[in-house]
Formats: sequence, C-alpha cells, structure tokens
Amino acid sequence: MGEAMVVIREYVNEMEALVSRSVLEAHDIPAVVLRDDAGGMLPAMRMLFPVRLAVRATDAVQSLRILDAPFEGSMDDVPYGADSASEP
Repeated sequence: MGEAMVVIREYVNEMEALVSRSVLEAHDIPAVVLRDDAGGMLPAMRMLFPVRLAVRATDAVQSLRILDAPFEGSMDDVPYGADSASEP
C-alpha cells in the first residue's frame, strides 16, 4: 500500500504549483499537483478549489524547507533572467 500524502501548499495559479513540483522533484522528492477544475473545462473553479501541491507525509517538512529557502545562485544560473532578455 502507498504512503500517505499531505497537501503542503495551495495556489491560485497552476503554473506556480507546477514550478514548485519541479523544484521538489529536482531534490528527489516526488510531488503531485491536484486541481479540481473539471479537467480544465471550468478554470473558474480554481477560485473555489485552489490548486494543491501534495507530497508524502514523510517528506512534508523537508519539502517546505526547500520551497521556502532563498535562491542562492546568481543570475547567470537562470536561463531566462532579466539580464538575458537584453542580450542579442
């Protein structure tokens, strides 16, 4: 039987949830984005039912630490940063 999942964050924007999931997966933490919008047919339902990010209960604390940690790289590490927009 699978491990228990817990919701660690809620988002209004699905893209933010997907980015957070990608960050966790880059740290080897499996995550799931849950949304109740009738399979994309009723996006307005996200106002009533926010997009949720869930992880295994055993990974919840570490996941929140990762998501809340400040960015410690440089703008050179960001492929589409503000500086790269001005380059030819």
